[in-house]
Amino acid sequence: MNIFRTGILLAALTALFGAVGFLLGGAGGMMLALMFAVGTNVFAYWNADKIVLKMYKAEAVDDTHPSGAVRRYAIIVRDLAARAGLPQPKVYIIQADQPNAFATGRNPEHAAVAATTGLLRMLSEQEIAGVMAHELAHVKNRDTLTMTITATLAGAITVLANFALFFGGNRNNGGIIGALAIMILAPMAAGLVQMAISRAREYEADRIGADICGKPEHLASALAKISQGAAQIPNAYAERHPETGQLMIINPLSGRGRDKLFSTHPATQNRIDKLMAMAGRGHAQPLGDGPSPFEAPRRGPWG
Repeated sequence: MNIFRTGILLAALTALFGAVGFLLGGAGGMMLALMFAVGTNVFAYWNADKIVLKMYKAEAVDDTHPSGAVRRYAIIVRDLAARAGLPQPKVYIIQADQPNAFATGRNPEHAAVAATTGLLRMLSEQEIAGVMAHELAHVKNRDTLTMTITATLAGAITVLANFALFFGGNRNNGGIIGALAIMILAPMAAGLVQMAISRAREYEADRIGADICGKPEHLASALAKISQGAAQIPNAYAERHPETGQLMIINPLSGRGRDKLFSTHPATQNRIDKLMAMAGRGHAQPLGDGPSPFEAPRRGPWG
């Protein structure tokens, strides 16, 4: 998805913010909502990554962690970042059984990647590398800022829409009936914009992630396992903050059957098919100098 289209969609989210404000409080409400939207964008630019990590109670880790699995995970991220020509991101783990991962941060110099303990338990080191290469692709593409801001705006729109029940809406715009419509339709509209922004970015991150790790089939295998795990294991953090679901490599809300019409992620099988087609063509090649991390013999986290 190009920068222009993403800008248009972000503008649409901001306009939706203003529209909800107008329906709640007329012209004055719209101006207040737009001012709030601008303030939210500025705040999100500097702080959204910290907010998301706090929502998920993420713990910073490195290659000195007492757990061998966590140490290897941190080393995998370090090696892949160097291969992709990226600064070393901060590395986090989330105590959650559902396998999943995300990246956040306003730019590559202030990036962070996070994986759940469920992902570290369920996936092989090669598959973990495929997942983290995907997340680093989001960092490389500077998707992390856009996706985090859209999550923050969408959450704020939902909160603003819920105020409709308390204030009853603008009398000239349907009163309580209009307020109920705002409460239901505004979050749905915000979700559609999030979906439009996120889906194309996932395909692109899959492609570049496959190039970073050099093995599309490892990412494909990881996606199949994560998708199955997410369908069976709810993610309590994501259920409390559904607007953050677009940040994850697989929709974390699918554990409650929400991965349908308004999913911010493409169908997992479509992603797997594209990756396996890349593997069949021998398309992906590891980035940077030196051998692929999967070439044996090699010392390091992959064996």
